[in-house]
Amino acid sequence: MLILAGLGNPEPKYEKNRHNVGFMAVDAIARRWGTAPWRSRFQGLACEGQVATPVGPVKLLLLKPKTFYNESGRAVGEAMKFFKLAPADVIVFHDEIDMAPGRFRMKAGGGAAGNNGVRSITSQIGDGFRRGRIGVGHPGHKDAVMHYVLGDFHKVEHQWLDPLLDAVTDALPFAAAGDDERYQAEVLRLAPAPKADPKKAARPS
Repeated sequence: MLILAGLGNPEPKYEKNRHNVGFMAVDAIARRWGTAPWRSRFQGLACEGQVATPVGPVKLLLLKPKTFYNESGRAVGEAMKFFKLAPADVIVFHDEIDMAPGRFRMKAGGGAAGNNGVRSITSQIGDGFRRGRIGVGHPGHKDAVMHYVLGDFHKVEHQWLDPLLDAVTDALPFAAAGDDERYQAEVLRLAPAPKADPKKAARPS
């Protein structure tokens, strides 16, 4: 089994925030791959399904923690321990302000780089989990970061966001088969985004 956890905040007022793009990713995956209905589980909302891969079907547990972003590790840790999985069996989708909008990178291990949700997960399961980092850009000054990530995506940002979420979903068989490098390449092929300074690219025209 593979756990796909999205980071976000559970209340309706946060639903369209940049900080909730992890929730958006797992919601898109659930729709595309026909998972069972969401239900309360593991201090969050969870649903199960499977994805066909080049090496055969892989079971999925999709998870949206209801613990709020900064305490996401509690839900992820509980689910991982229940299924007796290793950190490498966990992919966490989250927003990344140090990447230009529309960029996507897979990463395994490493530090939290100031992301409190990632830090919380690391404190519960170690740093060996895999991360689907979704670039949302940077507001340009550190004092503006909180307001920025808790703000909704602008209408113009959906020109790159919607194709990216589709690509993250359609390319999933590569990640489920353990080929993160090919997964990243396929996402960027399906939803190409120019490399840019995240501080400049984040400002919609």
